[in-house]
Amino acid sequence: MASIPKDNREYIAALEKSGDCVRIKQEVDWDNEAGAIVRRVCELGAPAPFMEKIKDYPGFSFFGAPLATYRRMAISLGMDPNSTLPEIGKEYLARTNGEVVQPITVDRRDAPCKENILLGSDVDLCKLPVPLVHDGDGGRYVGTWHAVVTKHPVRGDVNWGMYRQMMYDSRTMAGAVFPFSDLGKTLTEYYLPRGEACPFATAIGLSPLAAMAACAPSPIPEPELTGMLMKSPVRLVKCETNDLEVPADAEIIIEGVILPDYKVEEGPFGEYTGYRTSGRDFRVTFRVDAITYRNNATMTISNMGVPTDEGQLLRSFSLGLELEKLLRSQGIPVTGVYMHPGSTHHMMIVGVKPTYSGVAMQIAQLAFGSKLGPWFHMVMVVDDQTDIYNWNEVYHAFCTRCNPERGIHVFKNTTGTALYPHATPHDRKYSIGSQVLFDCLWPVDWDKTNDVPTLVSFKNVYPKDVQEKVVNNWADYGFPSGKATD
Repeated sequence: MASIPKDNREYIAALEKSGDCVRIKQEVDWDNEAGAIVRRVCELGAPAPFMEKIKDYPGFSFFGAPLATYRRMAISLGMDPNSTLPEIGKEYLARTNGEVVQPITVDRRDAPCKENILLGSDVDLCKLPVPLVHDGDGGRYVGTWHAVVTKHPVRGDVNWGMYRQMMYDSRTMAGAVFPFSDLGKTLTEYYLPRGEACPFATAIGLSPLAAMAACAPSPIPEPELTGMLMKSPVRLVKCETNDLEVPADAEIIIEGVILPDYKVEEGPFGEYTGYRTSGRDFRVTFRVDAITYRNNATMTISNMGVPTDEGQLLRSFSLGLELEKLLRSQGIPVTGVYMHPGSTHHMMIVGVKPTYSGVAMQIAQLAFGSKLGPWFHMVMVVDDQTDIYNWNEVYHAFCTRCNPERGIHVFKNTTGTALYPHATPHDRKYSIGSQVLFDCLWPVDWDKTNDVPTLVSFKNVYPKDVQEKVVNNWADYGFPSGKATD
């Protein structure tokens, strides 16, 4: 296993070494051009672009699509770039089921993010190379791949969350914060009823695993989760204007407060669903009090849109693994959980050994009723003979085993998000959703010999010795691939 990148710069170097990063030396315009490069990279599955020269911003650079492929995810974990998704998932689960790794606090003199400090009248977001990510966005977005750091004032729990942030003016940002999110709950439970400002810090250009932790719906606090994933403590440093601690090796830190009684307009923005769904509206507003950054700082850009970008890939990955943990903790005989990034993390595919009746409904109720539930609205349950990572097998099971009358179960008036393209304007406004279970299991009371149809496939209807003979002789038959695949 290779070394695990501890910051954004080590990560870029690792990607260049494996051929998963392209260094762009010509000047790139922050106005649409950089965003267009990143969007095309996501749609083609191309290497991540590191843009060395930004128009109007000498000394700054852009790094786009940081974790938009499974190869890059493997590299971020110090694994072989060619690792399979099940292998990556197994490693993630092993690390997150291990011993908690507490963060360490370092002196500001040892924190690269403190190399440049802007306070008072020097604070100006326009000094940063904030990109216009999509043509038609409501503004330039500071935060697309970052962590917004907050702390609950009573419980003391720290949250790193990825909440988009649009630059409204030189000292103001705004963004969408859903009521069911950790920050949304902290605001509605404590700060807003009291009319108090909520301290925040936005960390941009994190290590890839810190950014992964900020996306993950894990119950483990993000600083500790990052340490578990990195196999070493994350380095934190105290902010300049509040008591929050931020990743010391981040490229850029923006400090300030969330205003309790003042909102500015934000949006629209190209979103992870592949649509621009939520219009311009008055949203959560961030007042900026300080900016610190590294020398030759790099701003990271995630370009949300049609699959596959970081939002879809990472949430599909982490949501699936966290649900698998939940189901296993309840004794459900699951064989795996997967969300294809192409579903924009809206469909959860669960493999299970169907040993008793009603297991699919039990899975759906646990999934939709959990903290993860608002992020997806479809659960498909297949048996343990179906490869959940093989879309052809999953789609075949869905089309042939899901009884239209008995296999489809709709749950109405559930929690949704304002970003669902299929939702009505009313449902978007009030986060009202609906959810559906597709039960693709054969009924347990069917006789396995007479009632359950036989699957006619290469790996199911031929003896093992015949399968092995055909696979081993595949090249000799004249087929160019060398070996047959399942």
